[in-house]
Amino acid sequence: MGQYSEKNVVITGGSSGMGLAVAELLVQGGARVAITGRSRATLDAARKRLGGNAVTVRGDVASLPDLDTLADRVKSELGSVEALFVNAGISPLTPLESTTEEAYDKLFAINVKGAFFTVQKLAPLLSANSGVVLTTSIANAIGLVDTSVYAAGKAALRSMARTFSRELLSRGIRVNAISPGPIDSGVLETMMSQEAADQFRAERTESNPMGRYGTVEEFARAAAFLAFDATYTTGIELAVDGGETQL
Repeated sequence: MGQYSEKNVVITGGSSGMGLAVAELLVQGGARVAITGRSRATLDAARKRLGGNAVTVRGDVASLPDLDTLADRVKSELGSVEALFVNAGISPLTPLESTTEEAYDKLFAINVKGAFFTVQKLAPLLSANSGVVLTTSIANAIGLVDTSVYAAGKAALRSMARTFSRELLSRGIRVNAISPGPIDSGVLETMMSQEAADQFRAERTESNPMGRYGTVEEFARAAAFLAFDATYTTGIELAVDGGETQL
């Protein structure tokens, strides 16, 4: 019996990066995991990597019909849920002088509206003593250049962690946030050129108190702790950032 045997878990944005690392950790521990993503090819690759204890659901968290489909699949294939990781999101740069209304609306639709309605749609399936973890970012705590819209969305999720905690506490459900700093998840290369990504990585490494990027495995262990082991903890934001927001 693994540490997470007989546990059912849902991870939005679980087909790559930090979400996939969480899924992999939990599956290795015996959990059954449903992951979401927008790319069928990426989901198929994740399903092959995770094996038979993984269920993949293609969909966009900004679409309420897609979230209804997710809830229906989770109910039929998993039943009750012991942990929900609200991880789906996008992280484009949003410079003040050039961010368009379309870019602003898209970011908030996915990162904020998507997170809110993910919790709303899946809350009825959460069992007593389950854990919800919202992925925020250190961008909501420190001023990073060209991240104003992204940071505001992550600050909204930090607030939701507190209010959801109050609303779900009567059911014995804990809600916390996890705030990653520089994690080597591959996302930089999707946002900028390789040269720019290398320069950004070098600058962030130099400024980080621990002098390095974190790994997706380190993020996954912290997320799993909040979901399953931190049984007297709710409403907090756990920084996984090498001390960047603390020192």
